[in-house]
Amino acid sequence: MLFASISCTKQREVEATGNAPPPGVAVAKAVTRDLSHTLVLTAEFKPFQEIDVMAKVAGYVKTISVDAGDRVKQGQLLAVLEIPEMTSDIARAEASLQRSKAEVARAHDELQRAQAAHEMNHLAYERLEAVLKAKPGLVAQQEIDDAHSRDLQTEAQIAGARSALLSVEEQVRVAEAEQAKIKTMFEYTRVTAPFAGVVTKRFANTGSMIQAGTSSTTQTMPLVRLSQNALLRLILPVPESQVPLIAIGKSVTVNVPTLHRNFAGRIARFSESLQLTTRTMDTEVDVPNPSLVIVPGMYAEVTLPLSQSLNVLAVPMAAISGTEDKRTVLLVNKSNQIEERPVEVGIETSDSAEIKFGLQAGDLVVVGSKSQLKPGQQVNPKIVEMSAIKGGA
Repeated sequence: MLFASISCTKQREVEATGNAPPPGVAVAKAVTRDLSHTLVLTAEFKPFQEIDVMAKVAGYVKTISVDAGDRVKQGQLLAVLEIPEMTSDIARAEASLQRSKAEVARAHDELQRAQAAHEMNHLAYERLEAVLKAKPGLVAQQEIDDAHSRDLQTEAQIAGARSALLSVEEQVRVAEAEQAKIKTMFEYTRVTAPFAGVVTKRFANTGSMIQAGTSSTTQTMPLVRLSQNALLRLILPVPESQVPLIAIGKSVTVNVPTLHRNFAGRIARFSESLQLTTRTMDTEVDVPNPSLVIVPGMYAEVTLPLSQSLNVLAVPMAAISGTEDKRTVLLVNKSNQIEERPVEVGIETSDSAEIKFGLQAGDLVVVGSKSQLKPGQQVNPKIVEMSAIKGGA
């Protein structure tokens, strides 16, 4: 009791004499460090590509070898269709091709026969013409004219035989093309995976009737839905003001709260067009997912690096006051007095700001409450670490 009475008495004496101790204020040192301006956006994982696998030809499902959740490789067999009438089509096309080849052989024989006849008639005409030149009047002119006519006739027959041969050869090519078309269509009875991925849904079963997926009709039933999940994409709405700072190829950090893990991503592409309703530009980030631990539909927080400054003078954001046009800090000088110092601020992060002008390394700036402080006031500075300071003024 005696000690408390003496303390109270001394406190009243100090207050009476006006020698109250200066108030303590929290201050931080202006230090040199690296700063980076980032933007955190939320998006939903989507498969890199996802399709409903359709059949090119109509038929019944003979076998289907995959089900939901199966991982498949590119080119892997998914299902086989049964089309009985296509077997007959293949046989008919083969018969037509063989018939056309037989016509070609016959046309070759006709051409050879026409050539032989022409050679014989041409030789006879040349002999008669030679006799006429050697002994005029020995051979009648009518006989020479008849030989010449037969020579020209057989020559025309050669031309006709050649045209017929070209025609049947063309028929062979048509038959071969028709056969190749039917064989190609028959190959479509084997439905394979166009890319490596995961079967996320199965629509058909053995015996199901599948229509040809040659048009966007709602009646056409797909076989399975295939999703490429080994590489995922995030579509981020980047604000218009930050669009100039986005660059393709930049690495980003992707946090998946559900998995409590961070993943590496890369800015792969952007739309080059603003959404007029939101004033944002869709920017896509590719995230490798080889182990398929990330499931499409999960949400992620993406940290986009916008700009970076290395080895710059920085203070906590809590030390900055004022508006965009006029930024100030409260400085504690060497005499432990408050000074209001205008500063030029550069890059800003969530907890720090770059000081381009107005401070030097080691200067003490107030980061605590400033409402009761005035320039010229004597204070008792108490240094706190920048890492312990949160928020801004």
